[in-house]
Amino acid sequence: MATRKETPSTPTAPMAATSPGATLDSPVKQIQIEGLVVLKMIKHYQEEGQGSEVVQGVLLGLVVEDRLEITNCFPFPQHTEDDADFDEVQYQMEMMRSLRHVNIDHLHVGWYQSTYYGSFVSRALLDSQFSYQHAIEESVVLIYDPIKTAQGSLSLKAYRLTPKLMEICKEKDFSAEGLKKAMIGFEHMFEEVPIMIKNSHLINVLMWELEEKCTVADKHELLNLSSSNHLEKSLQLLMDRVDDMSQDIVKYNTYSRNLSKQQQQKHQYVQRRQQENAQRQTRGETPLPEEDVSKMFKPPQPPPRMDTLLIAGQINNYCQNVKEFTSQNLGKLFMAEALSGTQQLKENTRGGTKTHRR
Repeated sequence: MATRKETPSTPTAPMAATSPGATLDSPVKQIQIEGLVVLKMIKHYQEEGQGSEVVQGVLLGLVVEDRLEITNCFPFPQHTEDDADFDEVQYQMEMMRSLRHVNIDHLHVGWYQSTYYGSFVSRALLDSQFSYQHAIEESVVLIYDPIKTAQGSLSLKAYRLTPKLMEICKEKDFSAEGLKKAMIGFEHMFEEVPIMIKNSHLINVLMWELEEKCTVADKHELLNLSSSNHLEKSLQLLMDRVDDMSQDIVKYNTYSRNLSKQQQQKHQYVQRRQQENAQRQTRGETPLPEEDVSKMFKPPQPPPRMDTLLIAGQINNYCQNVKEFTSQNLGKLFMAEALSGTQQLKENTRGGTKTHRR
């Protein structure tokens, strides 16, 4: 059965995406994104995304001082495993070349991806963002959550890999000792960059006109108090990741026990060898030749700890989503309770006035 690829191709060459006044060593502290780019990402998901399917695309723009300006984007084409001759890198180069011919910003500044209930912290995203950020220092990844957006507020966040994680990925040392030496945890993996959406005056006028044409019934949908489906799905995904974390902990504990057991066997073998040589020297015999103990007792392969960090990061993201969602719903419930009390007070006041008149 044909499936869609979920990992974007890496840039072929680090094309400079800075303006004349920018410096390459300045970090990106703010992202300014055109409203049209946001609409393109939303439209891309609505046309090609279905349920948990991930849609991805390329971000184009430039860097002005410490601000990354995203002015355009285009989607990765939808293709299956049967399209073996399709070259994603060539497609990206042709698209950027075509945009340059029509005088549109064509410099590569990152990529975007949709997410399903906030499930985006994965090894595929880590490897892809490392490739982008290693080739183009200012690269970011935009995460668009269509399900959370459907609840009434646009969910669009920008992330970059922290300098500590970039060093770990360059050295490719994902062992427990390497991560401990770098003092990196799941909270030190990604850094969020604030986003500011910018619209032209004409687009602002159009939005005002559309808001006036919006019916009252559509606006009331934002006050919908039903949240069981969304909360139930989020908690189910959270429990699945907790189970994965538990399995990883069991694997690491098994590795630790095996390593400790092997160290004891190694120590016992060395002691027996030393005692035997001491007895041979007492009898005047030549001692046994020394052997390489490390070759006789090969240490077990340690499990990779980066996957555990990613699972912990995803659990933390789920918890944050549940916290934000429940806080919004509690606000709606308190507001609904206040409105209900006000309505009841009005009805009681009307009833008392009618009784007084009688």
